[in-house]
Amino acid sequence: MTRASLDKQPHEVASMFDHVAANYDLTNDVLSLGQDRRWRREVAEAVGARPAERVLDLAAGTGTSSLPFTRTGAYVVPCDFSLGMLREGKRRHPWLPLTAGDATRLPFRDGSFDAVTISFGLRNVQDTDRALRELHRVTKPGGRVVVCEFAHPTWAPLRTVYEEYLMRALPPVARAVSSNPGAYVYLAESIRSWPEQADLAAMLQKAGWSKVAWRNLSGGIVALHRGSRSR
Repeated sequence: MTRASLDKQPHEVASMFDHVAANYDLTNDVLSLGQDRRWRREVAEAVGARPAERVLDLAAGTGTSSLPFTRTGAYVVPCDFSLGMLREGKRRHPWLPLTAGDATRLPFRDGSFDAVTISFGLRNVQDTDRALRELHRVTKPGGRVVVCEFAHPTWAPLRTVYEEYLMRALPPVARAVSSNPGAYVYLAESIRSWPEQADLAAMLQKAGWSKVAWRNLSGGIVALHRGSRSR
């Protein structure tokens, strides 16, 4: 699968990530020029996990994004639908409770988590609205959601340069460091076709989340959305 215009069939997207699992974290570090580390720190701060809290880290991949939550004393459940990613994560972090799950049909009971978060995975879900409703369902009343996703730069010159990078520079770089460079063509196109920041905020509200707000990171290349589940 190389076109973002495809219907994002779960088995196709999962297979794509299976094939990039081994070098996924390294590739992201290279392609983002090291910015992904800062973005993940921002996610951890926004979630604000506390000791004994239960945190769902959806689209966790190899579990790298879950590690900051464990350091706070929270119980984190890394969840992903790519078995290849989970196997690689189990090899690296055998103590993490890595869990296979589809974002549109999460294998958890209602109100299971104090906080839920998904980073750079929501745009790969076939039914975004349903996934946001599922995240709402498994969150306790008074709990919170943090969504970190690629977005659209707000400054026109940066937007132009960024889109040129996505479609021209990203594929050759991916060929040099990734085992499946075609997957990164899909990823580039999925970023370009993703909704604007305000539109994603409206989708969160429609799914039942309240107090929805967002802030841009790196000039809007990434956006951090937050919300709460009302009691």
